[in-house]
Amino acid sequence: MDSNEVKYYLKQDHHAEIFAAAARLNGVIKPTPLIRSDFYSAEYGADVYLKPENLQVTGSFKIRGAYNKIALLDDKELKKGIISASAGNHAQGVAFSANRHKAPATIVMPNITPLLKVDATKAYGADVILHGDVYDESFSKAVELAEQNDLTFIHPFDDYRVICGQGTLGLEILEELPDTDEIIVPIGGGGLIAGILLFVKAANPNVKIIGVIPEGSPAVKVSLEKGRVKRQDNIYTCAEGVAVKQPGDLTFAIIKKYLDEIVTVSEKDIMENILLMMEKHKLVTEAAGVVSLAAIRQRARADRKIVCLVSGGNIDTVTVSSVVNQGMISRGRIMCFSVELPDKPGQLVAVASLLAREGANVIELDHDQFKAIDRYSGRVALEVTVETNGHEHIARILKALEAENFPIRRIY
Repeated sequence: MDSNEVKYYLKQDHHAEIFAAAARLNGVIKPTPLIRSDFYSAEYGADVYLKPENLQVTGSFKIRGAYNKIALLDDKELKKGIISASAGNHAQGVAFSANRHKAPATIVMPNITPLLKVDATKAYGADVILHGDVYDESFSKAVELAEQNDLTFIHPFDDYRVICGQGTLGLEILEELPDTDEIIVPIGGGGLIAGILLFVKAANPNVKIIGVIPEGSPAVKVSLEKGRVKRQDNIYTCAEGVAVKQPGDLTFAIIKKYLDEIVTVSEKDIMENILLMMEKHKLVTEAAGVVSLAAIRQRARADRKIVCLVSGGNIDTVTVSSVVNQGMISRGRIMCFSVELPDKPGQLVAVASLLAREGANVIELDHDQFKAIDRYSGRVALEVTVETNGHEHIARILKALEAENFPIRRIY
């Protein structure tokens, strides 16, 4: 998008556009009322609310922008056919919306897109092309195909009508919780936070809007530091929904003008919060969906009402298993260690008895003579995985093992 287009859109009546988008979405999307989180509120000493867009139609907020954009296309644009690029959630939003408007749709998705998202997109009637390792490569391919086949291209984030569709989230939050102090929002290409900024900063400039990015996807942060859109080629994060090499021109202009602060979170924090959402709220979320929750630790203040955007819940079962395991390690709920024992009867029982006394539940034991450093040393290697109740519990177990002169090597 060139600078003249950016200036043009920045001058629009954003409130009117977002209210109009909300009217178009009425009856199409599911209501996602705020959930007050007793757990996060107690854990971090703030009044924390969740906006659960993981419960939305298609499993994420993306349907808002996609539907608003497609609903405003004319018959000619619809009949030509629609094409877009997506890491998964926008794909489903476009496929759903195109299906509602009886328009053919093609979505280009990265090769790394979880099968769940690919199949869900196809289920809404769209054709899927897998191309590239990250979203940006899929985007380039979709633009190329749009030009070759005269298709109507729907940008996932750098489009004013898409942004206004996402902005309906800001409208809903302030309608339900007018005294909101802060809204924490994940940032990928910037469409979600740009829409929220356009509405909220006009309605109540005192509400702080905090953007959150994973450590491995720093394009927006670097762009803000440089004062202009900057591309970052080395992107690595489990949160594929926000793995974008550069923000949009319009979204960046809005972010630069209105954003209060940007926060960076670790992969460990992201995975931990997927687990916490399952355990504490019985909600399934994807990695990008909990990026905002991973930032609460840095933002919580007493007596502040904080709303966290839970942006999506499209996560495949294989990833769930891996993430839950990593989250449990992060929370101190699983520990694995190895110990070399004298190769004589009773040693395994001694370790097992000690673990039982300390309240550690043994998940796995690997007792293998051939893992000893020296096969003829008369010692045997024992590797133990136990379920624990937090990092303090782990420290007590390790201290008890050391007190019994068991030489321990912590694995994780």
